[in-house]
Amino acid sequence: MSTGSRLILAAPHPAALAAAGRAAERGGNAVDTALAAAAALTVVYPHQCSLGGDLIALVHSPDGTVHAIVSAGAAAQNVDVEALRAADGRMPAQGPQTVTVPGVVAGWAALAESYGTPGALASALRDAADLAENGATVSPGLARAVTERAEQIAADPGLTTLLTAPDGSPLTEGAPLPQPQLAAVLSDLADDPWSFYRGEVAEALAEGLRRAGSPLTAADLAAHRPETVEPLTLDTAGTRWWAAPPPSQGATLLAVLGTGELRCDEAPRKGRGELRAQPPPPRSQQRTHAAAHLAQLSQDASAARDRLLGDPRGTQLDLDGLLHPAPLAGADPPKPPSRPSGDTVAITAVDASGLAISLIQSVYQTFGSGICDPTTGIVLHNRGSAFSLDPGHPALIGPGLRPPHTLCPILGRSADLLLAAGCQGGRAQPQILAQTVPALMDPDADPATILDRPRWVVGARDIGHETQTLLAEPGSVPTATTTLPSGLPVVVTPGRTDLAGHTQAVRLTADGRLDGAADPRADGGTVLCGGPAIPVPEGHPA
Repeated sequence: MSTGSRLILAAPHPAALAAAGRAAERGGNAVDTALAAAAALTVVYPHQCSLGGDLIALVHSPDGTVHAIVSAGAAAQNVDVEALRAADGRMPAQGPQTVTVPGVVAGWAALAESYGTPGALASALRDAADLAENGATVSPGLARAVTERAEQIAADPGLTTLLTAPDGSPLTEGAPLPQPQLAAVLSDLADDPWSFYRGEVAEALAEGLRRAGSPLTAADLAAHRPETVEPLTLDTAGTRWWAAPPPSQGATLLAVLGTGELRCDEAPRKGRGELRAQPPPPRSQQRTHAAAHLAQLSQDASAARDRLLGDPRGTQLDLDGLLHPAPLAGADPPKPPSRPSGDTVAITAVDASGLAISLIQSVYQTFGSGICDPTTGIVLHNRGSAFSLDPGHPALIGPGLRPPHTLCPILGRSADLLLAAGCQGGRAQPQILAQTVPALMDPDADPATILDRPRWVVGARDIGHETQTLLAEPGSVPTATTTLPSGLPVVVTPGRTDLAGHTQAVRLTADGRLDGAADPRADGGTVLCGGPAIPVPEGHPA
């Protein structure tokens, strides 16, 4: 793979940008820098990602081929489904029963082996170990999470140790965030990342899981394998889009992108013997109808996801139903059981050779399962809460099966440019990306301006409302709008909201220009690394 350092990366935290810059200085390519950023984020963003989470990524090679790396962990082989049904009738939101095998480290290793430069992942992990030992501080986003989840933190000894000061007070913005146990694990992984699954790290983690009450065992960890698979594709308006296949909700994103373009009524109409084009409606009316149109598509696609998405290892999925969702026709869409705030970090990078990556890693809800293993310092995700307990449902929990995943990175390529994008936003990721990535395919558009635009999301409990609601940042729909034509109530937020997602996007244009932007709703930015230009392969914009 390319070892040139002319590249751009977007990430949601300054420590990730610094780690990526160091990787580039060592001669790393786009994937190397993304992995360095990803490792740093597991140290500074424990409320959103950790070694105890999952990873899904898309990689565009310089020759134009694209692959998906799906490292989503499975339920324990000895999971007791009947006991879960007897306890509450549905999956718990957090706790030891929601922990599935963490896939992020295996995903890093798979990416490094296929696309990285020798030694780059080991260097990145040593940098992350040093950050955990000496250099991490509490970011504004983490400080908000500590305040919002104080009760959850107090209930877990590991989180209490991680997130409280020596005097017992919660950590605040700018406070040191030392993590010596995690530093030791990262140092071990630098020598052998697979020791997370088959080695001393695996043994320590399995024992911690047992003490916490999880059914996962060392054998479950050892059985995990990341997958390199063909992505889903969509061709529309001169752009080819790639998204991850199930268990990712990538099909939901393509369903919205494929039918999401609003076409105003411009059909000629008769008048006094001549054809006249209908004048366009006022701009405010156009925005209202565009939001209503896309919101309805998003509801239809989300409802199809909730009915049809699962693990293809366990059942034959209705992929066509996911990609071409039937209209709800007045039916109420399913409600998520709880609000999955926090959830995710996205990292995107592209270098001048045309190697591009959109990588998303996650603990799902804020602080995941609510468990930090004291021995390893690893926060464990609660991805298993997305399983169903309904017999016959495609997402029914079972031994060795993976839950449906909200993570949906995306790549786009046209004759003019190559785009790598991804976002935080839980179940709303397809809606958020559908409002941003089409505009990002214009090579003359400014990515920072696009990501700064106000956005909206549709949801219910997942955005803090009991009924389906469109939650709108100021300016995303006209202020006077209280109900959309689709009947959705509109709630306007006081300002920007994290629920509208944290999008990261980078681009390489056909003439070799690199640009990108990080979402202003997050704590991060972009890093552009210089160096000699690398020729763009003939026939590709990247």
